[in-house]
Amino acid sequence: MFKVACCMLIACLCFSLMSGIIRHLGNELEPIIIVFFRCLFGIVAILPFLVGNGLPSLKTKHPVLHIIRGCLAVVGMCCWFYGINLMPMAQAVALSFTSPLFASVAAVILLGEVMRARRWSATLIGFIGTLVVLRPGFEEFTLGNSLILTGALLMAVNQVMVKYLSGKDHPNAIVFWLVFLVFPLSAAPAAAMWEAPAGMEWAWLIVLGLIATVGHQSMVRAFALAEATAVVPFDFMRLPFVALLGFIAFGEVPDLWTWVGALIIVGSCVYIAHREAYVSIRKQSKAPFSGNL
Repeated sequence: MFKVACCMLIACLCFSLMSGIIRHLGNELEPIIIVFFRCLFGIVAILPFLVGNGLPSLKTKHPVLHIIRGCLAVVGMCCWFYGINLMPMAQAVALSFTSPLFASVAAVILLGEVMRARRWSATLIGFIGTLVVLRPGFEEFTLGNSLILTGALLMAVNQVMVKYLSGKDHPNAIVFWLVFLVFPLSAAPAAAMWEAPAGMEWAWLIVLGLIATVGHQSMVRAFALAEATAVVPFDFMRLPFVALLGFIAFGEVPDLWTWVGALIIVGSCVYIAHREAYVSIRKQSKAPFSGNL
C-alpha cells in the first residue's frame, strides 16, 4: 500500500502542477496550442517508459477505438484547458470529480454493465454534490462550468474505453496511442490559431509534457499494484493540492460550498468504488450475493 500511496502522491502532484501551468500559460497562449505542445513533448517523455518492453508492447487489435479515444481526448483537453482559465482552480477540480459518476452511467450504456439501486443512489447523491458546487439559482451557470463538466463527461467515456482496452492491449499501448494520436489531431486547429511560444513559455510547455507523462504513468502503476477501491480515494488529494497552489500562485480562496460539494462528490465516488470491489470479490468466490447494488 505504501507504493500505491507514493505513486498516487506523485500523480496528484503532477496533475495539480499541470493545472497551475495551464492556468499560467492560458493568459498568453490559446489552449489548443497548449494541448498540441503537451502532446508533442509528452511523446518524447514517454519514450523512456518503452525501454524494456519495446515496440511489441505498442501493438493493438483495436486501432479504431484508439482513434475514437484520441478524438474524445482532444475535445476533452480543450474543454479542461479553456475552462480552468475561466473559474477558480479548486472549483474546476471539484467539478472534475464528477467523472467517475459519469463513468458509472457510461459503463451501463457502452459496456452493458448492471447498476442497481445502491449505485444509482450513490451516483445521484454525487450529482447533488455537483449542484452544491454550482449553486444554480444563486450563482450564474458560466461557460467555465459547462466546459469543465463537458470535459469530465468525455474523460468518463475515455475511462470506460480504457477499461475495455486494458484487458486486450499492453498499458504502454494505451498510454502511447492516446498521446501519439492527440498530437496530429490537435495540429490542424493549433495551426489555425497559431502563435509561437516565447521565452519561458517554451520551458513551461516542456515541463507540462514531462509531468503529464510522469503523472499518467504513476497512476497506471498504482492501478497495477492495487484494486481500484484502494487507488481511487488517493486521487482526491488533487483538491487540497490545487487549492493550495491556487492560493499561493493566483490568490484564489475556495468558498465553503465548493468544499462541501466536493466532499459529497468524493464520498459518493468512494462508496461506488468500494461497492464495485465488494461485488467483484463475491462474484469471484461464487458466493450468493444478497442485496441491491
